[in-house]
Amino acid sequence: MANNNDITHSKKYNIKNITKSSAFSSFTAALMAIFLGMIFGFIIMLIAAPEKAVAGFRFVLLGGLKRIGDVFYFATPIIMTGLSVGFAFKMGLFNIGASGQYTMGMFFALYVGFMMDLPSGIHWIVAILAGILGGMIWGFIPGVFKALLNVNEVITSIMFNYIGMYLVDMMIQTNETMYISTMARTKYLPQSVQIPSLGIQGSNVNLGIIFAILIGIGLYMVLQKTTFGYELKATGYNKFAAEYAGMRVKTNIIITMVIAGGLAGLGGALAILAPSAIAGSSMTYEPINRIAAAGFNGIAVALLGSSHPIGIIFASIFISHIQRGGTLASLVGYKPEIIDVVIAVIIYFSAFAMIMNAGLARLLMKLVKHDDKVPNNTKGAE
Repeated sequence: MANNNDITHSKKYNIKNITKSSAFSSFTAALMAIFLGMIFGFIIMLIAAPEKAVAGFRFVLLGGLKRIGDVFYFATPIIMTGLSVGFAFKMGLFNIGASGQYTMGMFFALYVGFMMDLPSGIHWIVAILAGILGGMIWGFIPGVFKALLNVNEVITSIMFNYIGMYLVDMMIQTNETMYISTMARTKYLPQSVQIPSLGIQGSNVNLGIIFAILIGIGLYMVLQKTTFGYELKATGYNKFAAEYAGMRVKTNIIITMVIAGGLAGLGGALAILAPSAIAGSSMTYEPINRIAAAGFNGIAVALLGSSHPIGIIFASIFISHIQRGGTLASLVGYKPEIIDVVIAVIIYFSAFAMIMNAGLARLLMKLVKHDDKVPNNTKGAE
């Protein structure tokens, strides 16, 4: 009898711990947001073209599996900008300037690619490091304004999106070594500066996806296992208490924004240095005065992944997957923008999915209690 009671108590205890853990809440909230967003997208497809809705939705759900190389290639910069936003958020900072940092990192990588003649074995590595440096510089400035002048980082970082975009466009358009004015884009990068491919035919996927995943895992270890990570999270919860405890809040703000900028800058470098699926060409940049979408996709996956590095990796791959499927939906007559509607709804639902998640946890607890009562009633009847 004592053993049965111990097992029942242990079962209740474990279920209670699981349902109340932050990991469970974040995971189920993300799943709920995704489910509701996909249902909403299917309804939109039904309204737009009922006879094609099933075929179009099948492309959205499964189309990415046919283009798995492209899924991982396009997920790479989103992972990096997502990690940038999520890492800063752990410090209580909203790095909405990931787009500008991404663009600046891309420019620094391009500059090394075109303006420096280096051996092929190290050329792409130096270009990647330059991209990180470019993003770090662009993250450093809002960090200093926030730490020393208490200027809201949302204002400064979003303004630096525009400053970075126009500055990069101007520097590229005035550089004859980089730019082809008649084609309104940069020239093809030398083969030596392109990141080694993973060998998936017809795809741009390269070592960048492996770097991105390893960096995500590394950030998780830093946040969970180091004193620096503990200080960041403590400051994010309550910076006044952290400062009272002797933590270097202002220094940590600057360091956090520099790291966040470097992560976004790396995303830009990994995107532009990717090998092209077409022999003799490369990725190019078009200076058309448009803010990079990858930075705002990073905000979306950071929210969907609850700013957890591992969650951001999976969220980025999922978003890239349905984006690739969304482009294939055009084969049955749907505009590719419909997938942007689905992603927007998913992010919208993720904002308040935690509330619905509490109801799900209570439902699970009721089911567990009901299961525990059944053997007792049966035994009493005997």
